[in-house]
Amino acid sequence: MKYRTFRIGGVHPAEQKLAKDAAIEQFPIPAKVAISMAQHLGAPATPVVEKGDKVKVGQVIGTPTGFVSGFVHSSVSGTVTAVEPRADLAGNMVMHVCIDVEGDEYADGIVTSDRIERDIKGSPEILLEKIKKAGVVGMGGATFPTHIKLAPPKDKKAEYLIINAAECEPYVTADDRLMREHPHEIVLGARIMARVLGVEMVVIAVEENKPEAFDALSDATLRYVGIDVVKMKKKYPQGGEKQLIDAITHRRVPSGGLPIETGCVVQNVATSYAVYQAVQKDKPLIERVMTVTGECLPEQKNYLVRIGTPISAILDSVGGLPMESAKVISGGPMMGKAVANLEATTQKGSSCLLVLTPEQTARTPETVCIRCGRCTQACPMGLEPWLMNRLGRNGDYAALEENKIYDCIECGCCQSTCPAHIPLLDIVRTSKAEVMKIIRSRAKK
Repeated sequence: MKYRTFRIGGVHPAEQKLAKDAAIEQFPIPAKVAISMAQHLGAPATPVVEKGDKVKVGQVIGTPTGFVSGFVHSSVSGTVTAVEPRADLAGNMVMHVCIDVEGDEYADGIVTSDRIERDIKGSPEILLEKIKKAGVVGMGGATFPTHIKLAPPKDKKAEYLIINAAECEPYVTADDRLMREHPHEIVLGARIMARVLGVEMVVIAVEENKPEAFDALSDATLRYVGIDVVKMKKKYPQGGEKQLIDAITHRRVPSGGLPIETGCVVQNVATSYAVYQAVQKDKPLIERVMTVTGECLPEQKNYLVRIGTPISAILDSVGGLPMESAKVISGGPMMGKAVANLEATTQKGSSCLLVLTPEQTARTPETVCIRCGRCTQACPMGLEPWLMNRLGRNGDYAALEENKIYDCIECGCCQSTCPAHIPLLDIVRTSKAEVMKIIRSRAKK
């Protein structure tokens, strides 16, 4: 079989899926949680509870602020002890609702049984409203509110729904285990989203290094028409939205454009599972599967973790941070971010905790760029990272915009291939942020 893949760039890092055989375990409910109001792309939610309030599992504690925003729910039952700014995973001060846990009482209407509900009821509008009220976001890392993606502009027609089941980041296995253990729910979630969008073609894209997940999803789709499960070549960043669209449809998202301009909507496989829970169980997004991994850890885990669980508690469950550890990454090694605060708590986009050793984090001293072109060959967006590096260091933001730095997906392919060990991703990421500020400021004026 010839596996599908995107046509420009890409790299082949060691996959290091150490936790792939670790079944999903329910992580114990912590004694205290702190739930961020800024765990989705866009404007943070506005807290609607106060200190002293009693809350139940699944109760709304934050409402959307503006168009691109989302609902936030309590993941536990207990008493609100504070509504205050706290440091998040990156060390930024954002508003949190802090709750002391008292039992595990669910809000009315939430179905907690494991029975699979196959009968999808309701109009597309009703289904979309349920997804919105459940606070479902993109769980592949972007955390874009799902209800907005599922309601494209009236002049844009969705033809394909692509379910991103690639999980191409090294080390991360949360989606793999979810696909193996809950394939029927994922397929039903895809069918719900297809009904909302009005599309007849659903493609679930699984990388070739997940044969068990491929087989499980293939079996789960046998009873349905219009859902294909396809194998993708093991190549990074296969799970990028634009790369998946290219691989599946041979269409390319225009520079500065959105996926819907190609007639495609891409949703993560964990998002599909969350959509099923929201619609069929009336269960908001209050927990997610999370990988805890690293060569220096005595155990590799895939946990089902309540949102707002302290990172320190999760690390304690695997024996704490080993003496030989140097850094904790939220996400994978390619696109993940260093955890600046171990007392921070999990969010909707928290897919993995990766513990790295000094040897794994040590940077080789940077040397002079030799214009070898490897970064350009590796870039899946067809950019020239060596040029972005030079322009970024010089602060030439006008030239960076002209060279379409805003198309960078921050995948890290350039940095991983640079023989001069230049921190290309770091420089491009900060330069892109400055260019985007300029673009937004210009748009406001």
